[in-house]
Amino acid sequence: MQQIQHPRSQKARTAAGRAGLAALLALGAAGCATKPTDPAALAEYNQRNDPLEPTNRVIYRVSKTVDAYTLKPVAQAYVWAVPLPARTGVSNVLSNISSPAVFFNDVFEAKPRRAGDTFMRFLINSTVGVAGVFDVAADWGYPKHSANGGMTLAAWGLPSGPYLFLPLIGPSSPRAATGFAMDVGFSPLTYVPRGYGLITLNWALYGVGIVSTRASVLNDLDQIQKTALDPYATIRSLYRQHTNAEIEAMRNDHRATVPDWYSH
Repeated sequence: MQQIQHPRSQKARTAAGRAGLAALLALGAAGCATKPTDPAALAEYNQRNDPLEPTNRVIYRVSKTVDAYTLKPVAQAYVWAVPLPARTGVSNVLSNISSPAVFFNDVFEAKPRRAGDTFMRFLINSTVGVAGVFDVAADWGYPKHSANGGMTLAAWGLPSGPYLFLPLIGPSSPRAATGFAMDVGFSPLTYVPRGYGLITLNWALYGVGIVSTRASVLNDLDQIQKTALDPYATIRSLYRQHTNAEIEAMRNDHRATVPDWYSH
């Protein structure tokens, strides 16, 4: 039975939400970097495209501290306890589960051949690949590719917007954050029915995905923290390079809708 909320509790939650949003906007306004007037400094400022840098850096430092005492130790224990082949299988399963969201983004990006690849990957890996544990599809000519809501919005011409460092998410942008919400809507797991432990399974998969992702970048992040003069700026730069490379790969994929099997 659906629980009926008391009207006062709804009003209280609405008021609290508005107060929280106002506080967040005030924090963002207070944390805006001052726009320089010197031409060289202004050019660098525009290139960074990080007007909320003071606030972003605070969130980065807090996230780094929280990660050091929570997620990072869990990821290290995961790497220590679980052999690499098993971790690869877990990563493959999580990737296979995300295939519907990838498929919808392929379609909305107007890339039918990539959508076909995703469909075949899901079909092959869900069956021959034992529920996605093994990436058989890659060996059969259907390699994995990236497609997400942020890339879809980029394909539609939406600019990235300023750089953001978001709690629990990390490097992002208004376009990427909106795309993330789209991907949640595309995922079938968002609509799992209650009962039979499905919601618990959904949250378990979400938690495993976070740990698996963190484990995959353990060495890279440690190296950045040890060697980079400004880890925050390095992460910002690497995030943008990676995002731009994914978008360019999507835009430059001009393969025919039907594979050209007979031309050779």
